[in-house]
Amino acid sequence: MTLSTSTQSDRHDSTPIPGAGASVASGILWMLLTTLLFVCQDSTARILVARYPATEVAFMRYFVHFALVGAFLALRAPRLLRSRRPVLQLTRSSFLLANTLFGMMALKIMPFLDFSAVVWVAPVLVTALSIVVLHEKVSLTGWISVFIGLAGVWIIVVGAGFDVSALMILPLMAALTNALYQIATRFLRTADAPLTTLFYTAIAGTAFCALFLPFSAVRPAPADLALMTLLGVLGVASHFCIIRAFAAAPANVIAPFGYTALLWASLFSVVIFAEIPTLRTIIGSCLIVGAGLAIFFGPRAKRSV
Repeated sequence: MTLSTSTQSDRHDSTPIPGAGASVASGILWMLLTTLLFVCQDSTARILVARYPATEVAFMRYFVHFALVGAFLALRAPRLLRSRRPVLQLTRSSFLLANTLFGMMALKIMPFLDFSAVVWVAPVLVTALSIVVLHEKVSLTGWISVFIGLAGVWIIVVGAGFDVSALMILPLMAALTNALYQIATRFLRTADAPLTTLFYTAIAGTAFCALFLPFSAVRPAPADLALMTLLGVLGVASHFCIIRAFAAAPANVIAPFGYTALLWASLFSVVIFAEIPTLRTIIGSCLIVGAGLAIFFGPRAKRSV
């Protein structure tokens, strides 16, 4: 499963496809559809992990992704199955796998909207990590945004009085591994075609989770098997939509619309899971969104020479 935060994974690394003539409005619409698909994905995962091991749900999510994209490339463009940087591709895929597993475990123990808000601190973490990994200089605005975003996470998680070791670590690790996934994707943007990267995205998850199936898998009911398959299809569809979004319009224009995922998460939280957002969740979410938007619209980080 690629969690909702994955809309940010292409915020930093997607390069508009030359010749794409779609309008900015079209790009915004694709982004809005992307956020809906990611929240649908998270909601489906939460339903499934309540009844099945996280590794089994993750396996189906990645296996369907791997099979669909692999079959398409094998038939239409076999050359794209080969990567010029396979080690980095597998590292990136492993970060996404860790993001998925941490996210699924967090979904088991915390309210849906709280989880959705906390993992959206990933763009803020990318700003902090960019100093060490990408050797970028971060402005004062960027640092203030980092601390504001983390304050929002603190309000949501610790302010609820939950066990920090159980409730705070899991969503924060999901956000951290997603941030590392984003940075790895940035390194790959000039190495491989987007479809190649999309194919390699599912390899680590498929291989790793398959190891656990003989020991922990539960035979799914037909309806749940359909949901697991849907989860994989949603993963492919959401990535396809985000590729179209960033091909149609500049990233700095459409990426902030990714935060509409929290609106969908709020709606799904009430309608599907009967969870009413608390005041602390609303305040914390506003701080996280505000920090992210400040990073989007603030001074661009300059790569140090």
